[in-house]
Amino acid sequence: MKKSNLITGGLYTIVGAVFLISAICIAIHSDSKIGGIFFGLASAGIATGIGMICQYFYWSSPKNRERYLERQTEIEIEQRDELNTKLRDKSGRYAYVLGIHTICISMLVFSILGALDIVRDSVLIVAFLGGYLLFQGIIGIVIFNHLLKKYK
Repeated sequence: MKKSNLITGGLYTIVGAVFLISAICIAIHSDSKIGGIFFGLASAGIATGIGMICQYFYWSSPKNRERYLERQTEIEIEQRDELNTKLRDKSGRYAYVLGIHTICISMLVFSILGALDIVRDSVLIVAFLGGYLLFQGIIGIVIFNHLLKKYK
């Protein structure tokens, strides 16, 4: 296994520890609700980092090295397979279109909830979703044009 996986796992663990220390300091010194978010980020960083480090040592051990190489070969073959590539592209397209439809429906729902005074500041939510929708459209066009130039 690559040494970069070990380094990345270590960095995740360190960042998680920093969030944990921050969360503890926030919990001790104030009643802020952001402490809960920091505890969540800390647990995510620490758990992911420790998991990556354990995977590195597991797959790097001499008894698992051969199995790891076989596994990597299978993964490379699957990734380069034409059918898998085509299906990944198609599923990405469907997810993109479904995401855009979800944003449009969410904008409509929050507009209605705001008009009925059920949700306060619905204008801010609708503006954010509209900005995100615009971003999705523009970035889709930019990426498509970039790929078109790259493969032409």
